[in-house]
Amino acid sequence: MLAAHFSRFLDAKPGRLHFAAHSHHPWPDVTQAAHARYWEDAATLADRKWNRVFGEVLPAAQSHVARLLRLPDPGQVAFAPNTHEFVARLYSCLDWSKPVRVLSSAHEFYSFRRQTRRLQETGRVELTEIPAEPWDTFEARFAEAAAGGDWDLVFLSQVFFDSGFVVRDLERIVRAVPARALVAIDGYHAFCAIPVDFSALAGRAFYLAGGYKYAMSGEGACFLAVPPDCALRPVDTGWYASFETLSSAPGSQVPYADDAFRFWGATFDPSGLYRFGASMGMLQEQGIAVEHIHAHAAALQERFLASLAKANLPSLPAATLVPPAGRPRGNFLAFDIDGAEYAHQRLDAAGIYIDRRDRRLRFGFGVYHEAGDVDRLVEAMAGALG
Repeated sequence: MLAAHFSRFLDAKPGRLHFAAHSHHPWPDVTQAAHARYWEDAATLADRKWNRVFGEVLPAAQSHVARLLRLPDPGQVAFAPNTHEFVARLYSCLDWSKPVRVLSSAHEFYSFRRQTRRLQETGRVELTEIPAEPWDTFEARFAEAAAGGDWDLVFLSQVFFDSGFVVRDLERIVRAVPARALVAIDGYHAFCAIPVDFSALAGRAFYLAGGYKYAMSGEGACFLAVPPDCALRPVDTGWYASFETLSSAPGSQVPYADDAFRFWGATFDPSGLYRFGASMGMLQEQGIAVEHIHAHAAALQERFLASLAKANLPSLPAATLVPPAGRPRGNFLAFDIDGAEYAHQRLDAAGIYIDRRDRRLRFGFGVYHEAGDVDRLVEAMAGALG
């Protein structure tokens, strides 16, 4: 689809079969110049580089996020080096004078799950997790749980990292959450992978994602879309959260910005925003919408599954696909198999780059893949797994 725009990545190690777009997505060629541009700005502008970062680079990045999610106001997008910062900051908005009640799925990514379960160990969080299976009833079960509890925080992934399962009716779930609770949607495996229209929920829920995966920008460019009328005062706060008051005398109360800056931290490496802007700009220039990206990935998935069935590999039967074939999913395939660790080692030794999450092998497809790459993948797998 866009393989020619990833020539430096592909040429860096010829023959590598990289099918981990859901994890470490390759960077397109344009990001190298963007990365160098940040260095040049730092050298030529010195301290005043921040004028360019906050005056040009950041607004462009915010506009890309708002366009892709259909948010009403780009100014409501905050950035941070990683999503864990936002998880901690959201938690710090809650009342900790009593145990905090949290509802989530049983399939949240580590940035949320590890922190939450550690808080659960301390007794400060009461956690309820809803399992994905049965797949057909997950949304109804989660919405029922959301409506039936006195929650402080409801946190849910749009696409589950361990299966690719897509939560399609986010609006139903968010509308079911009691008004007093914070709602956050983790869209990291959805952003730039499947079409997302968050316009109807932007006034009620937070949305977090970043550049490391399908936004093909690497580290350091994670974001949080903040509801426009949000007046929360995160206790976990950095000096950027009231950037406009830095020249003023200290007041009796810690100030916060009126927009998404209230969720910012402190000094950060902005090179990720340069790369993010370059990647998103490339997609625009090529006329590539997220709908095209998802359709391309879905076609490659179908080709992979059909070829895999013909290869008839006993260690990777089609029946181990989760969710089962034919169900809506993100841009990767997950297989739940016995001996997953051994199979992953064999594939890695054969130059096949995928990843493993416990019993599940994940195969990701992206805009840098072509049909022939899938054919080479299956052929190499047949040799590695027999």
